[in-house]
Amino acid sequence: MITLDEAFRKFKSRLELTQREQDNASARHTEVREYLATKFKIDRDFLTGSYKRHTKTKPLKDIDIFFVLAQAERHYREKHPSAVLDAFYDALAEKYGKDRVRKQGRSINVDFGIKPDDEDNTNEQILSIDAVPAFAAGDDYEIPDNASGKWIKTNPETHAKKAIAAHQAYSNEWKGLVRMMKYWNNNLKHGEKPIKPSFLVEVMALECLHGDFHGRFDYEFQGFFTTLADRIMDEWKDPAGLGPPISNDMDTARKQRARSLLETASHEAANAIHLARQGRNGDALVEWRNLFGPKFPLS
Repeated sequence: MITLDEAFRKFKSRLELTQREQDNASARHTEVREYLATKFKIDRDFLTGSYKRHTKTKPLKDIDIFFVLAQAERHYREKHPSAVLDAFYDALAEKYGKDRVRKQGRSINVDFGIKPDDEDNTNEQILSIDAVPAFAAGDDYEIPDNASGKWIKTNPETHAKKAIAAHQAYSNEWKGLVRMMKYWNNNLKHGEKPIKPSFLVEVMALECLHGDFHGRFDYEFQGFFTTLADRIMDEWKDPAGLGPPISNDMDTARKQRARSLLETASHEAANAIHLARQGRNGDALVEWRNLFGPKFPLS
């Protein structure tokens, strides 16, 4: 029977991108980038977000692309943020159809119509991308925020540097734990995601996963769930120190719900550890699979 350590490492591996997924992602985001370049004057575009930081989990969706608009599009910066989002929506809906395009608070989502099976497999196809309009602001960027009606500053390059530093400080296991925690967050048994946005999981991990990885995934996760439950009510600032707190997307009711689910996960992890101590390895594996979802292996 597979050991717990082998199971966690297999689980981590299953959440890493395959070459076919990378090829499909490249083809999809290249297509969107080339198309929007025919609709807007764009200085440059680049991949950002968790896909770029290698903290994206499975199924692979919502790959972020920043489109830094040129001076000729500067008139959008003087308007309500919804204006540029509407323009991006109209352009993408023209190509992909309104049923596949969705307005979000700071981006436009394009859904490619791929549906995961019961094991969260997608035949190595990506599900969607997010197109983010932006303007350069010195070394930083400004992006539209429809909810506040303002343009907010951000710097995804700073976020990426912090993720690299955290990964190296945590014995090169940090990104793997973040992907696995995001997979727990996406588990359909929760209904709505407990922690929103998913980037908040990463922001919390920057502070909560300290020092060297101690070599036991089960104990690390039990402690991680407990710490997140204890601190989910805190305010979590933008790691770049530019935009509004990342935790602003969660009101008190959402945080209370997340805390309850995180506490439950902590108890489930403790029970799985207890089962393993009793020599009931198979039952422990089942407990971890129930906790995380179908990509946690039983063999």
